[in-house]
Amino acid sequence: MRVAIIGFGGIGRGYTAYLINHGHEPVVWSPSGAALVDFDGGAPLLISGKLEGSYQIRVVRDPDQALESAEAIIITVQANGFKNAFDELAPRLRTGQCVIISSHCSFAALYLHRLLSQRSVDLPIAVWATTVLTARKTGPRSAHISGVRTRLDVATLPTRHRNVSLEKCHALFGDRFDLRENMLAIMLSNLNPPAHVANMLGNLTRAERGEDWSNYGSITPGVGRIIDAMDVERMVLAKTFGLKVRSVQDHYVHSFGVAPGPVGEMAAAVYKKRPELLGPRSLETRFITEDVPFGLVPLEALGEIAGLDLPLHRAGIALFDAICARNFRSENDLLPALNLNRLGVEQLYRELRGD
Repeated sequence: MRVAIIGFGGIGRGYTAYLINHGHEPVVWSPSGAALVDFDGGAPLLISGKLEGSYQIRVVRDPDQALESAEAIIITVQANGFKNAFDELAPRLRTGQCVIISSHCSFAALYLHRLLSQRSVDLPIAVWATTVLTARKTGPRSAHISGVRTRLDVATLPTRHRNVSLEKCHALFGDRFDLRENMLAIMLSNLNPPAHVANMLGNLTRAERGEDWSNYGSITPGVGRIIDAMDVERMVLAKTFGLKVRSVQDHYVHSFGVAPGPVGEMAAAVYKKRPELLGPRSLETRFITEDVPFGLVPLEALGEIAGLDLPLHRAGIALFDAICARNFRSENDLLPALNLNRLGVEQLYRELRGD
């Protein structure tokens, strides 16, 4: 299958290697272009970890070239790049293609769906609760794949295209996807924001001083209790919308194969398996700059629609506003464009079905 990879950080690089290994033809485009400069002149992509090898890749500088004859388009940019990427891609997408957002947050698929509806373009937008791979850039032309998830959730907007998008996901990455009701179930299944925010709070000075610290080894029992408590808020919010979502314990079991228990204990078990995974060495990290405005803030907005207060999520936003001297609510450029506060619960559900 011809696949356009949009964004070329660690995840985009990991997907490119994985797809080549499985006989597909990825072509890479980065909205910023910065990640592609290092591959000028045909330099290979070097992959280590769960895959090993040197890969000749096709990079393009024009989104038209990326989308030309592509059956699937996989979005791997960070959430603060979603709006710009969709504004570039929406005029060029066409009926018959399938867009995959890996991973989804902050009603991103709804924003893209509205843009496409203005052009009467009808295509499936598959949204994943997390990424198929865990991967990170290790150099200008390299990446390390530290894990491949066995199961992850997927939903589709419009929901009438769910079977088409599921078939595309299976064709690309194998039988590892569990179909969910709608993209709201996916949004409420994203465990990164509470986990990352709690861990950054507990290890704030280490990150700020640029020290090396273990990501999972530093989720102490106290940090784990913050994650557990924030998870309770998320689960109550899901129940308010009539949805059953995986708990943070389910996430650890599915992602890392560890025994269920308090998050602090599960994280310690992950640390024993993967001690090489380090936490951020700066406050300018997606653990904050992505997960606060595009993770916590949208859940707060959902709570307002449902008439439910999320005090720990609200506190997390306020604390990182103070820590970073920023207004993270204002940094989410998707929510103002969607104007969700005018919708009630039933109207929101209709939009999320793509009716």
